[in-house]
Amino acid sequence: MAGELPEYYFRVRDNGALVFRVDLENRQRRIEMDQIAVVNLNRDEIKPHGDRALSEADLAAIRSWMSERKALLALRDIDDIHRAIDHLNMTAQWAQSRASDDQLDAVTDDLLLAMHDLRSVLVRKKAERLTKD
Repeated sequence: MAGELPEYYFRVRDNGALVFRVDLENRQRRIEMDQIAVVNLNRDEIKPHGDRALSEADLAAIRSWMSERKALLALRDIDDIHRAIDHLNMTAQWAQSRASDDQLDAVTDDLLLAMHDLRSVLVRKKAERLTKD
């Protein structure tokens, strides 16, 4: 592997990660990864693995990763919403210009229900924001 390896490796999983300390200082000169903690982003939890005690440096690195990961996931959420808007626009164009009657019959009810649900949520949330101000 080229370059320097990080001191910690985070194996991402649903709602967090497994945290490993990367070790190159062994007799075989192999990369060893020793699990030191489990992170849950939803609950802001850092649980040491086994009977380990995490150092302040460990905790600082983990907290920094948690902060960066939350920011990245928030950006991805907004990007996904913008993509959904694009897909809705492309779906409208498809329905108007290329869809056959059979294709429209296959998706119309599901699309209408999903759009009605989305509209209801958006209208309610907007009303809540307007009445709060």
